[in-house]
Amino acid sequence: MIGLKSLSAFISALLLIPMTAHSEVNTEISCFRSQEGKSINFEFRSYYDTVTRWSGAGVQYTKSHKVIPLVFRSTEEEVMAEGRPSQFTTTWVEVSEGSLTGEYEMVSQGARIYGMTYTNYKSGKKYSFDQDIAMEASPENGCQW
Repeated sequence: MIGLKSLSAFISALLLIPMTAHSEVNTEISCFRSQEGKSINFEFRSYYDTVTRWSGAGVQYTKSHKVIPLVFRSTEEEVMAEGRPSQFTTTWVEVSEGSLTGEYEMVSQGARIYGMTYTNYKSGKKYSFDQDIAMEASPENGCQW
């Protein structure tokens, strides 16, 4: 039988151990190439914490060392056909130097991303990109252009 003094010491030790829930942030990386005009490539990283339900994203263009932060705006779901995965259109707002400078709109169905567009707020120009599914990408190294 455990003595009262031992039990008290055990409970005190437990109180010193942080009691936090395990939270894992999931990272997804997609590589995109421009559809027309000059060759523009970028890496899109999205993050999601299942415990806090926080999400975030960022893009990094191949010719830049800077990651541009994105803020989630919305997701719209469209049921395409019964028994098939829904199509989702997700919009992320670009934040550069404290200003909203553009937005990325991604269309996906199941695990496949069918298109990504970027609209620059200042010029109004819209750029279209395809996901490069053959591109190797990892959280440590990103897209291997």
